[in-house]
Amino acid sequence: MHERAPRLFVSAGEPSGDLHGAAVVRALRQRLPAATIESLGGPRMRDAGATILYPMERYTAFGIAEIVEKIPRHVRLLRALDRAFAARRYDLALVIDYPGFHLRVATSAHRHGVPVVYYIAPQLWAWRAGRARRLARAVDRLAAVLPFEPAFFARHGIRAEYVGHPLLDRPPAPSRADGRRALGIGERDRVLGLFPGSRGQEIARLWTPFRDAARRLLAAGQCDRVVVAGTVQGEYPESERFIVHRGGPEPVFAAADAALAKSGTTTLEAALADVPMVVAYQVHPATYAIARRLVSVPWISLVNLVAEGPVVEELIQDAVSAERLAGIAAVLLDPAHPRTVAQRAGLQRVRERLGSPGAADRVAALAVQLLP
Repeated sequence: MHERAPRLFVSAGEPSGDLHGAAVVRALRQRLPAATIESLGGPRMRDAGATILYPMERYTAFGIAEIVEKIPRHVRLLRALDRAFAARRYDLALVIDYPGFHLRVATSAHRHGVPVVYYIAPQLWAWRAGRARRLARAVDRLAAVLPFEPAFFARHGIRAEYVGHPLLDRPPAPSRADGRRALGIGERDRVLGLFPGSRGQEIARLWTPFRDAARRLLAAGQCDRVVVAGTVQGEYPESERFIVHRGGPEPVFAAADAALAKSGTTTLEAALADVPMVVAYQVHPATYAIARRLVSVPWISLVNLVAEGPVVEELIQDAVSAERLAGIAAVLLDPAHPRTVAQRAGLQRVRERLGSPGAADRVAALAVQLLP
């Protein structure tokens, strides 16, 4: 039992962090109902019971000009937090994702003797392993969301615990029948899902090859319907023959027989939905030239990284073409094809390695362990 109600600072700097942070705040409230929880966060964390001292929308930026404009605000916030940590206002700091900013927050807290939990760690295993030393000096416990991360961070002197992926805590996905009903798709239709991403640059690079691959498959009679997991603001030119779904992607995953997917968390979502996929990765040539020198992992997709083997085929940079995408997807649209059967077995291994729901509660348990 604590002699007084603990005071915690929980920090999330972008919408996805606000979503994951809300689940953690609810879990902390269950374990520590009298605690004071103050935050950099958004409406979801506020509704979960955190006091939002620093509204996230004042600091979040996506374009280069917006980022430059908001640097002074971030600097002032870091100074305010440093003063709070120096005054021992908080008994613990819990930071979520947003590595550029949160590594500085963690360093400040640790310097003043405030324990730090980092949830959804920077992906240093991919291309910035050298920064692990700095992370090791700044955090007391790392809550990892990918099963291979604890071993990597242990090699760099960081105590990490796999807590499960927050995707596992989402509400139950719609059934195949419900997903197809919501999208107006027939039960027997062969359906290709397109997942070109949510950011404008992702969509701009991947939309044309995804669209043209889907057109090839429709023209060849190798699929009956094409559904795009779109965003409210996304632009999808010449998509008249497709269904563009601008809500959450869940019905598209439920309805799809196979998918063209951009790399990232989308691949894990497809794995959880048991949707065979081909993964595409395409960035600016200069960015790719730098990344090639720094990347230290053999695959780009989280599915292959979690499986520790080539479960899904990856097309990178110039290899991303409508012809190649269509050729692979045509095979995956056939459920009896040996490559489709093999990939589904691999996706099952990924689901098993991801484990069970409960990430937020495990993060809260780590935090409570570190309280004085």
